[in-house]
Amino acid sequence: MSSRKFIRPLALVAAALLALGMVACNRGGDSDSGTKLVLAVSTLDNPFFVTLRDGAQQAAKDAGVDLEVVDAQDDATKQQNQLSNAVTQDADAVLINPVDSDAAAAAIEPALDADIPVIAVDRSINSEGVTSTVSSDNVAGGEQAADALAAAVGGEGKILQLQGEPGTSASRERGKGFDQGLEDHQGLQVVAQQPANFSRTKGLNVATNLVQSNPNVAGIFAENDEMALGAVQALGDRAGDEVAVVGFDGTDDALQRVKDGTMAATIAQQPAELGKTAVELTVKAVNGKTVPEQQPVPVKTVTQDNVEKFLK
Repeated sequence: MSSRKFIRPLALVAAALLALGMVACNRGGDSDSGTKLVLAVSTLDNPFFVTLRDGAQQAAKDAGVDLEVVDAQDDATKQQNQLSNAVTQDADAVLINPVDSDAAAAAIEPALDADIPVIAVDRSINSEGVTSTVSSDNVAGGEQAADALAAAVGGEGKILQLQGEPGTSASRERGKGFDQGLEDHQGLQVVAQQPANFSRTKGLNVATNLVQSNPNVAGIFAENDEMALGAVQALGDRAGDEVAVVGFDGTDDALQRVKDGTMAATIAQQPAELGKTAVELTVKAVNGKTVPEQQPVPVKTVTQDNVEKFLK
């Protein structure tokens, strides 16, 4: 057999080996194809967390990783089961927006035992094992809310406070910041405060009852926009004219209410940025890179003076 007959088979073998080498290089490079992340959200009934999810999904798409989103519907037990399932299904990392910061500490134990990175999003987890926490500076935001409410009511008057979901770091930290901010505004007097669980419906009911008991209030601080919007509904024509309402989150509905004057202000988080940043840090952690234990995302006070910059 002549040597020419060997040329084509050898060429085919060489091409095959080259192709295999290229695949191997791709697998060992920066591609994250095949990486599976699970994002456990406290509730998707809140538009804030819908936007957070959207930001996370876009970041996952950009990074080329698979992101599964599960909704706990504000049920800590359900969220714990979801995280256990994530570990069983061989997730490479979990991102959790906890229903309850204390309950989440137990919920992430299976992930920690399996050496799976855990990233907390928007709310902290009361556990030392968390890889990183991506959140807004809620304490600073609470202080800004006190400043905004003081400016809206002229520095003095009786005010109400609608608190968030008990046990969440967001409610605790925003309340702490608001209390600290009030120290600079001695003319403001909190005459009543009550949890409304970050819900618009509960915010409406709680605000209705508190306003009936305290008809001469000058302002209301709600620890999120959904409760603030419930308070606006409870106040009716009094919202904006007689009673100033300040919320927290910067949701689209709240920004519209700030624009039309029925809300005095909202402390705008950046939920899409929270989701995006959390996924980016998670991908780094999965790849063995060092990530910060705390990753803050800035918040901004939005009033009628600057609301146009935040509207889509």
